[in-house]
Amino acid sequence: MIKKAVLPVAGLGTRMLPITKVVPKELLNIIDRPTIEYVVDETINSGIDTLIFIISQGKGKIIDYFDMDMNLRSFLKERGKLDLLKKVEGVEDKIKHLIEVRQKIPEGLGHAVLMAEKAVGNEPFAVLLGDDLVDADPPCMKQMIEVYTQLSAKTKNHSIIAVEEVPLEDISKYGIVDGERIEEDLIKIKKVIEKPSPEEAPSNLAIIGRYIFDPVIFTYLKQIPKVKGEYQLTDAIQLMIDNGYEVYAYLFKGERFDTGNKEGFFKTILHYASKNSKLKEVLIKFVKENKLT
Repeated sequence: MIKKAVLPVAGLGTRMLPITKVVPKELLNIIDRPTIEYVVDETINSGIDTLIFIISQGKGKIIDYFDMDMNLRSFLKERGKLDLLKKVEGVEDKIKHLIEVRQKIPEGLGHAVLMAEKAVGNEPFAVLLGDDLVDADPPCMKQMIEVYTQLSAKTKNHSIIAVEEVPLEDISKYGIVDGERIEEDLIKIKKVIEKPSPEEAPSNLAIIGRYIFDPVIFTYLKQIPKVKGEYQLTDAIQLMIDNGYEVYAYLFKGERFDTGNKEGFFKTILHYASKNSKLKEVLIKFVKENKLT
């Protein structure tokens, strides 16, 4: 069973500047909750109780959001604001075990995952990126854990990566996988290519921000070279495959949103607004009044 998850949230959020100069992109609000809370909820609802946050300078506010604030609790209780107190307690009591690891220098996703080695130990673990939201029932990570568990009966030291089909014009934005289809929603990966051109890409199956890794990944994260100032996670994954470790791509069931850019963030807000009956009425009325259809 997967009991630990790494949440790399140390990135600078340059695509969302200037607001991310002072507010971590993971704390930008989607309706009534910050982005990172959706990811945390997915993690916890997938049965994971230990969350390892990889943070950098200025990202401590993410930890503060989930940490206990006794002064605020006392204030709300004294003022009789019990509904608000309940909301605050709900956030602060979410995470059973919270571990904070600081990445002093931003050197890519591969380096951020490597920073979690001591906290993870010698056990399989999940990785969830803080700017990728997946609206799915059951949660995307829970789906992956179920597949991982099924594969455990057949093979050891395996890993799983969530993928989705993307349009040709978007291929160059992602890591793309190629491999042998084992089942309708499962591919045994032979090759991973980081941000290829549409002409070079072997498929349109793009890696999203959900992974389950065997701890051997740390060995290969220490061996990969730095490319343009960063250590690419996909390079370590390919090295695992080249050394005989099995890595699978899973086509998850659900809808994924990239909140790390303005267009994706806007789409995410519209999606979750449409799931709220009151906000949906506001959205429909606004569209009609402004003749946006």
